[in-house]
Amino acid sequence: MADPHPAVYEAYFTRTPFQLLAGVGWKRLVAFCIDSTGILLGGAPARYKAQTAFVPWEDITSVVVWQQRMAGPSMDYVGVHRRAGAPELPGANRKMTPAQAARTVPHVEYELLRASRPINFWRLDPHRLQAAVDSFAPHVPVLVYQQPHLR
Repeated sequence: MADPHPAVYEAYFTRTPFQLLAGVGWKRLVAFCIDSTGILLGGAPARYKAQTAFVPWEDITSVVVWQQRMAGPSMDYVGVHRRAGAPELPGANRKMTPAQAARTVPHVEYELLRASRPINFWRLDPHRLQAAVDSFAPHVPVLVYQQPHLR
């Protein structure tokens, strides 16, 4: 997905010895990429090839940054809302049922959850994210979902 355009946004997973143990090797793995063709959602390093998904701009209706609160620190995610009928995406949440999703993250739509990736072992720069989306798909909004506080 190399695009010489200066607005291209690529984020890479931090290399860890786990990559070697998982058989991925020591290469740089793209965690997230925005370019003129769409958005690449990288798979988890241990299942990178099986979980990596590319979503073309014509299938994207919005980009969403959201958070899941847990017992410890919260986990940030980035995902895409997609047009109805867009092809199924691979990913860790692919087998999650709507009921499981509603219990886990009630503030996130089921299909968004399935088209999201955790921001884990890499960093998301919100300013670069917005600039890249504005450059390649100015009609696509970037949204931030806030999870209600747990009582």
